[in-house]
Amino acid sequence: MADRTSSTDSIGSGGDPGTGAGGEPHLSRQLANRHIQLIAIGGAIGTGLFMGSGKTISLAGPSVIFVYMIIGFMLFFVMRAMGELLLSNLHYKSFSDFTADLLGPWAGFFTGWTYWFCWIVTGIADIIAISGYVRYWWPDLQLWIPALIAIAALLLLNLPTVRAFGETEFWFALIKIIAILSLIVVGLVMVFTHFTSPGGSEAGFDNLWNDGGMFPTGAMGFVAGFQIAVFAFVGIELVGTTAAEAKDPEKNLPKAINSIPIRILLFYVVSLIVIISVTPWREVVPGESPFTAMFTLAGLGIAAGVIQFVVLTSAASSANSGIYSTSRMVYGLAQEGDAPARLGRLSSRKVPANALMFSCAFLLSAIALLFSGDSVIEAFTTVTTISSVLFIFVWTMILASYLVYRKRRPELHEASKFKMPGGVVMCWVVLAFFVFLIWALTQEDDTLEALLVTPVWFIVLGIAWAVIRRRAPHRARYAAFKAELEERRT
Repeated sequence: MADRTSSTDSIGSGGDPGTGAGGEPHLSRQLANRHIQLIAIGGAIGTGLFMGSGKTISLAGPSVIFVYMIIGFMLFFVMRAMGELLLSNLHYKSFSDFTADLLGPWAGFFTGWTYWFCWIVTGIADIIAISGYVRYWWPDLQLWIPALIAIAALLLLNLPTVRAFGETEFWFALIKIIAILSLIVVGLVMVFTHFTSPGGSEAGFDNLWNDGGMFPTGAMGFVAGFQIAVFAFVGIELVGTTAAEAKDPEKNLPKAINSIPIRILLFYVVSLIVIISVTPWREVVPGESPFTAMFTLAGLGIAAGVIQFVVLTSAASSANSGIYSTSRMVYGLAQEGDAPARLGRLSSRKVPANALMFSCAFLLSAIALLFSGDSVIEAFTTVTTISSVLFIFVWTMILASYLVYRKRRPELHEASKFKMPGGVVMCWVVLAFFVFLIWALTQEDDTLEALLVTPVWFIVLGIAWAVIRRRAPHRARYAAFKAELEERRT
């Protein structure tokens, strides 16, 4: 591992940061440990926890606690597989690089562009959400104005340096953490003081089991919980796109990944236990944020405004992460010949400015959607479901790459200081779990519709790949990409 570390000093970790041995600029390692840690937390805490958990509770009852624990447990192994692969060669900029290297150029193309599409769709949803949240304070404001301001602001925050993105995401994530910790503290006070709601319900941990047990909606209610809860974990792999810009990645990436179980327990499981203990699960309103409802019950009059601000920053955090990750993914695709070469150029500050503006241009379609009428939310629910299904594809490609890595490069696995626990066996267990998730998504009409539409994206990619793979520039750039990887492996 020491040899591989020294060979990557030119990638912004020493000397002239962001300049390679041949004088060609590279992404610069400016993300410190605190940035990596908070980016990982921000990726693990989605807007779904604040807004979507009410619907999940109404479907699954208290068993939702086990739903989040199981999903978090399984995705932890995806992150560990990703971590071992990224650290096996520090020239990997993201997981699309190691899929291209281990599974072939088609895999890098499909993984990279699918991940880009996932975040573009999610980013559009976030921009629309931001516009709606802003109207809470300025109800007469035209929706396109906050949408345009949000896109411009996020672009300007990401253009200067990667450190600017890291700082922004650090504070966005910190706001989410403070909100969740506040909910836990307020909720526990209400439980221990035996708070009684206006409807006569008394807060207590026995609310977890005294109304139909832990599984009051039966097996299919439990399964229905997975359909929605899995969307809350979208972005958990975000830390994998910071690999090329993290200071001391061999220390900071493992630390961020290993803390994921603690985050899941604290931010998801504990907060949901507190919510259901204060408000019996049958009284949770599916369409409302249980966070807002609990603070309102506690008599905190400013709760609605505060939570509205928290959800606004959560959506902004997600959009910020989307702009960052899509730009780095497109930059990597351009390096491998899977995107136009101009998208693989860096600014003088070592930022992929062209790739940033390319992704932001697609976010502008959110403005068009804002004028398409009241059906936007319903249509967008389907679109974001498609995005979440495609995230499962990305996670699957990470595991498939790990299986090939273990077979073809056992010496790298033996030398690794960050081995995936359970190895090959856990890979197959998690893949089986993904099959279960896909089956669960067929059980409801809206998610089934999204599943049936998803193949269209892969047909489009297949046609694009059939054209690109024959082009000489693509073959030349991919050959150079492989040659550089081999050089850094020796």
